[in-house]
Amino acid sequence: MAKNKTIVVKQIGSPIRREKSQRATLIGLGLNKMNKERELVDTPEVRGMINKIPHLVRVVGE
Repeated sequence: MAKNKTIVVKQIGSPIRREKSQRATLIGLGLNKMNKERELVDTPEVRGMINKIPHLVRVVGE
């Protein structure tokens, strides 16, 4: 069984005064508060969500 590669994503921006879709993307990534970090499986779907809101999140570790 292959080990899934993971990435650590950190929220660096506030969702206040952002579009509804950007807030929903943050929640989809499991983020909702400033400086919160999540370890996620590195999939094209997760990368797409990160690329949609690069001003709100940062990839900390891979």
